[in-house]
Amino acid sequence: MDTLKVRDAKDVEEVVRAAIAGEQPLEIIGHGSKRLIGQPMATNALLDLSSLNAVTSYEPNELIITVQAGAPLADVKSLIDSKNQQFAFEPIDTAPLLGTPSLGTIGGMIGAGLAGPRRIRAGGARDHLLGAHGVSGFGDSFKAGGRVVKNVTGYDLCKLLAGSWGTLSVMTEVTLKVMPRPETERTLVLRGLDDVTANRAMTAALGSPFDVSAAAHLPNSAFRAEGNELAGLGSTREAVTLLRLEGIAASAAHRAAALDKLMAPFGAAQTIDDVASAAIWSSVRDVVPFAAAGPLGAWPVWRIVCPPACGGALGEQLARDAGGDVIYDWGGGLIWAALPPKPDAQAALVRQRVGAVGGHATLVRASDEVRRNVDVFHPQPAGVASLSERVRQAFDPKNILNRGRMIRGSAA
Repeated sequence: MDTLKVRDAKDVEEVVRAAIAGEQPLEIIGHGSKRLIGQPMATNALLDLSSLNAVTSYEPNELIITVQAGAPLADVKSLIDSKNQQFAFEPIDTAPLLGTPSLGTIGGMIGAGLAGPRRIRAGGARDHLLGAHGVSGFGDSFKAGGRVVKNVTGYDLCKLLAGSWGTLSVMTEVTLKVMPRPETERTLVLRGLDDVTANRAMTAALGSPFDVSAAAHLPNSAFRAEGNELAGLGSTREAVTLLRLEGIAASAAHRAAALDKLMAPFGAAQTIDDVASAAIWSSVRDVVPFAAAGPLGAWPVWRIVCPPACGGALGEQLARDAGGDVIYDWGGGLIWAALPPKPDAQAALVRQRVGAVGGHATLVRASDEVRRNVDVFHPQPAGVASLSERVRQAFDPKNILNRGRMIRGSAA
């Protein structure tokens, strides 16, 4: 396979135009950390953006950073951390789950659009994307959005790029909001709750006035495999329900005490502070109990988004019927499901259960063979699919960019 390494946006234009002329689809990568997500693509050329790795502008006082798409996410996070700032949506590191090196890029972060536990309060990646530069499937450079939060001129096209998995354009540069890092954090831990009861506890906590920034539940089955642990909690065989509060120290302490009283009907809560709390949420964010290097590493993993109130019942039913393990995030609105291997990764069962509650499911981890034969991304209703295809054609009429990654059978 040919690897086409570009130095700047002008190089990207030339590569895309040559691909159009030769009717040769391109696979777009930074460091390739997320290549195992999506339908397998049949391409003979890689468009490598790893050299587009500069921080173009960082204004900590304005809470804005502009970065080239190939910049390593870890380096950018280290830079903004040095100024006590963060990406509030907590981008996921998929490396533990996929068993790949931790080499994610800013472009991959936006293209995947995967947000962590704080999404319930801070929104997703798209909500923090102010502007983007890219090259369309016409081979032309374009700019969308701007460098300020209140930018309302024209259509907000840059939001389309978040979660598009490189099928609309080759992003070359993005501008993002950053936010101050909380002074402190603490996590309340409830033990021994079943999934439905935990769902009620999380709903009560998130509906309280105590500004809970994350709510997750790990059933005891998530720890049944030898070696499954959660950093910050150590070895446990009990179900744990986790509620996070962040902010200045006095406020976090006051709210934690009040939330503890509110949660009393669900049991006594343990409080874990700062470093240990951060380790817990890092593990939840990156789905570490289902890591590729762990005891469930050979099992397919689904990412299910559903109405939060349905989460406990849906996850419990799915785990029982499929014989798998689940983890709940977003107060029950996000379910990670690791299921015993089958030729279709139990897609029919998953989609039937998830569709019944109005949710959608993405097959995040599975073998190439399974991903060739199963719809990785949730099939869209006909009307939505038609609209999505019209949008894609408006950006990439020749279907040159990441052809077939999101829709099975479209790689031909």
